[in-house]
Amino acid sequence: MVCWQNVAVPTTFPTTPRSVLGYDVDEVDRFLEDARRAYTANDSAPGLEAAKIRATAFSMKKGGYSTQHVDAALERLEDAFAAREREREIADVGQKTWYADARTKASDVVERLDRPDGQRFHRVNVLATGYHPKDVDAFAKRLGGYFREGKPLSLTEVRSIVFRPKHGGYREAQVDALLDAVVEVMLAVR
Repeated sequence: MVCWQNVAVPTTFPTTPRSVLGYDVDEVDRFLEDARRAYTANDSAPGLEAAKIRATAFSMKKGGYSTQHVDAALERLEDAFAAREREREIADVGQKTWYADARTKASDVVERLDRPDGQRFHRVNVLATGYHPKDVDAFAKRLGGYFREGKPLSLTEVRSIVFRPKHGGYREAQVDALLDAVVEVMLAVR
């Protein structure tokens, strides 16, 4: 385990058996080295950011790193980068402006969540596969409870939600963009 200024990141992860898929070891190691350099850099130049960490994907190889362990480390990294980005932005624009921006983003999310079931997102063509609207709408209700009533919901739940596929379902890119915005808001108010 290595600590980059209070961010605990394993130096290696457990590997899967040789017959089981896991994340490509070389890709993960390169990414973590790039993340370490970016995190410990003293300048504020944009490079690796929390949003990029959230969008990171690795190739799968037999005998690779355990996906569960790597994903948990990526979540910690994203949290650390988001906290640093929040501190920098507050220093640049001031706390009042920063909170106003976070409230605006939360308001945009809630506006989307308030749409009726079956109409929250655009649909893909009936021959194409999207996210199952019933699954997405059910999770949208949970998100609404979090935003409106303060009901418990963890970042891990939002980051790891999986929706069944359905022909003519919701457009995946739109749903994913909303989930990214939810994660950003949740990270902002931590």
